[in-house]
Amino acid sequence: MDNASDHYARTDAGDAMADRILAALRAANGDAPVTPKALEPLDHFNARGAAATAMLATLLDAHPGEEVLDIGSGIGGPARWIAVRHGCRVTGVDITPAFCAAARKLNVACGLMKQVTIIDGDATALPLPDKSFDRAYSHGVIMSIAEKSKFFREAFRVLKPGGRLVLFQHNAGPNGPPDFPLPWASSAEHSFLAPDGETRRDLVAAGFEVQSFVDVIPVAPTTDSNVNGWDAGQCDSPFLRNGGDGDDDRDHPVGSGGG
Repeated sequence: MDNASDHYARTDAGDAMADRILAALRAANGDAPVTPKALEPLDHFNARGAAATAMLATLLDAHPGEEVLDIGSGIGGPARWIAVRHGCRVTGVDITPAFCAAARKLNVACGLMKQVTIIDGDATALPLPDKSFDRAYSHGVIMSIAEKSKFFREAFRVLKPGGRLVLFQHNAGPNGPPDFPLPWASSAEHSFLAPDGETRRDLVAAGFEVQSFVDVIPVAPTTDSNVNGWDAGQCDSPFLRNGGDGDDDRDHPVGSGGG
């Protein structure tokens, strides 16, 4: 997981990252309030930005007062967006210290310190108690993780019975390895794309029941036919309890989980 941290943050410092974002926002908007909406063009780390976050949030279906977990939260754009739009509390976990520092500073700028919490941590060993979240999501993270079974087991562990897991990720496509560099890896050594069947198997083994598994490549094609893109996977255990979802490098919808 250290390689993922190095790939994304490199030598950047979190405070400097947040300062550049806020300076760009002031240059565009003047003295207008700093809000998740205003930050949308700058703090959603995925190819389709806030539009993809909105699609994920629809599948997540968080309710006011619920506890939601963002696994691989980056600089916190989706966490802030979902917290404000759905009235829930969001905890973000990310392995990159610079991202966590930037996320906290942007939370302060938005006045969301009590609604969004950012924790430094590893997705394969979450520093969180069992059965503590109603819903969880992860966007563009799993292809940087070699030990995917640990990721899914940890997500299942921290979800309450009946909780929901939503995944938007890339999986391995049908035409062999992709060309590098890619957004999540500069070389094949640091990319861990899994085929659909393996993703489903790992989710079920962790305790999840896949509720939906949607390939959205026809809607949002990638630039490489060897990579399938999926936006979300619905995962529930029986009766929408613990669930998991994934797909090859395509886009898919939601999941639920609970131990």
